[in-house]
Amino acid sequence: MTGALVLIGTLVLAGAAGLVLRARQGRVRPSASADAPVPDDVRRVLDPDAAVTLVQLSTTFCAPCRHARVLLADLAAHTDGLHHAELDLTERPELARALSVFRTPTTLAVDATGSELLRVGGVPRRDDLLEALRPHLPSGN
Repeated sequence: MTGALVLIGTLVLAGAAGLVLRARQGRVRPSASADAPVPDDVRRVLDPDAAVTLVQLSTTFCAPCRHARVLLADLAAHTDGLHHAELDLTERPELARALSVFRTPTTLAVDATGSELLRVGGVPRRDDLLEALRPHLPSGN
């Protein structure tokens, strides 16, 4: 009887944890470090002509990173003032630590001055991301 209760409790807890993680997947969050400039490794991939660069932080064996890459590249190709770049964190744990990245893909929206505007953990939701970026993009998007 005790074993069955432990099993049921474990399943309920695992289910709740799964729901929380799923709800957070792809959610756009304002930057916690908007005043701090991004590290030089990130600054090097910024497009100085773009109002916003979407910097995708990925790892080699990350399956959702491929989906995020397609989505972000397409969004950048069809949105004026938006550029997409990717950084591989596989061999760069110090950069992941400096950026407080705990999962991949993580997408940072960085303006031309190198300030982080917002971030998304997981594969972004296209419409939510575009809506959050509108104030930072040239009018007409």
